Amino acid sequence: MSTLEHVRAFAPPVEDGARPRNLVGLSRAELAEAVAAMGEPAFRARQLWHWIYHRGATDFAAMTSLSKTFRARLAERFTIRRPAVATAQASVDGTRKWLLRLGDAQEIETVHIPDDDRGTLCVSSQVGCTLTCRFCHTGTQRLVRNLSAAEIVAQVMLARDELGDWGARADERQVTNLVLMGMGEPLYNYDNVAKALRILMHPEGLSFSKRKITLSTSGVVPMMARCGAELGVNLAVSLHAVSDELRDVLVPINRKYPLRELMAACRAYPGVHNARRITFEYVMLKGVNDSPADARALVRLLEGIPAKVNLIPFNPWPGAPYECASAMAIERFARILNEAHLAAPVRAPRGRDIMAACGQLRSASRRLKKSERDRLTAPA
Repeated sequence: MSTLEHVRAFAPPVEDGARPRNLVGLSRAELAEAVAAMGEPAFRARQLWHWIYHRGATDFAAMTSLSKTFRARLAERFTIRRPAVATAQASVDGTRKWLLRLGDAQEIETVHIPDDDRGTLCVSSQVGCTLTCRFCHTGTQRLVRNLSAAEIVAQVMLARDELGDWGARADERQVTNLVLMGMGEPLYNYDNVAKALRILMHPEGLSFSKRKITLSTSGVVPMMARCGAELGVNLAVSLHAVSDELRDVLVPINRKYPLRELMAACRAYPGVHNARRITFEYVMLKGVNDSPADARALVRLLEGIPAKVNLIPFNPWPGAPYECASAMAIERFARILNEAHLAAPVRAPRGRDIMAACGQLRSASRRLKKSERDRLTAPA
């Protein structure tokens, strides 16, 4: 199946014509078309864009710079819809996870990870996952469909709702960085992801800098150059192995796009240089990929690529076929990379107690009974 066929096969559902059309997720041009169809001047679209994406309005009645008549007409035809929060959980380390219910009752998860110098929102791009990476619990779940641009953008808007970010100064916001590292493979939903990112980066709206957005891929080689050329966001590659033999097992997409092709695509990624490196994600698996020989092979594999390696201690889940590498093995691995002048920070696990860590999204929520969900959402 080609990439284009794959995307079409799991396209998001067409919006129900019986419901008011959702303005969230419309591009600037689409919003202008909708306003023009009402017989309104073009500047009304700019006003609406400002209220929706800069002010975070969820009710047309709050848009006080618009006439009451126009607001009433908007309310008859349109809505400004967010997903419903099915459950909200907070970790002891400050990580927050939201299970979001979409319009067709499908569910996704979005995670906010606070740090001293940033607040990172981990955004999903598909319901379920296209891939079947053996170490990833998310990857054990079947793919249901792609998310629409509206459903991707709305995750960020909902996080701003929940964290009180609307109206806050840039240096006060809880969400400063976005990573497309949630459920799904973003490059298998490229059109919707690209549309969403353009909305998120628009300077008159949510205004995220492309330098603050990272798209993670397991290696959809044909789409990587297009992503870099059209969007210019940071790239992260889920690598996890230094040989085709092992990566074929851990990251099965490698059978289609082997390491030689993947590394060539990384070297050619538009805009990559020493000040803007590609991040390579490497989950540390005991006795599988954590030896000094693996570390030295990784140094050779990344030669000539401006790179940073994120070493990720494996986040266990019930029935997982792997164990986390020991702290000693991880430290030794990092030291070898550092000696070769590769930055190799060890990612501190975040949100493990609420199954919000890397590779755990959606897994626990699928098993929750209604009684348990009610408990999690009950007022304190």
